Amino acid sequence: MQSRERRGDKRRAAGVLAAVSLGLAALVACDKPTPMATVTAGSDSVSGEASCYESGKNIPQKQLSGCLDRKGEQLTVGDGDRVRIGVDPEIAESGWALVAGGQGVMPEASTSTYRSFAHDEIFAPRQGAQGGTEVPRTVQLTIVEVDKKGEARGTWSFTLKRES
Repeated sequence: MQSRERRGDKRRAAGVLAAVSLGLAALVACDKPTPMATVTAGSDSVSGEASCYESGKNIPQKQLSGCLDRKGEQLTVGDGDRVRIGVDPEIAESGWALVAGGQGVMPEASTSTYRSFAHDEIFAPRQGAQGGTEVPRTVQLTIVEVDKKGEARGTWSFTLKRES
């Protein structure tokens, strides 16, 4: 009787060991998620992982323009709403810049995890097709993680739509 119990104990131990081994193998096989960024306007917000990310390495310059053109999660922004940007501490540690409609929004990179911008800073009037200025209906907003030299390390893309 005792030998059957020992065999059962050995089987259970082997089963537990196999389950732990499979669990560890699954964790090793998973890619680490990229840092997150969040954009909030009014009471609505959207979050996303990086649209371009090289695991802490710089993005090659020839790929950067494609990264800046990517569309992301959409958020509607009401007239007068402040646009609030939140980034993971990993992004802030390196530094980040904000590009709205192809234009830089901040005079220098930020190392803060949170910044707030006026509606007019994001939806700034741009040169229209007829030669006059017009306020865009949608704006491609891109958060760009930068290194100390100003080289891009990652981008997070969002599409902001003006409420009218």
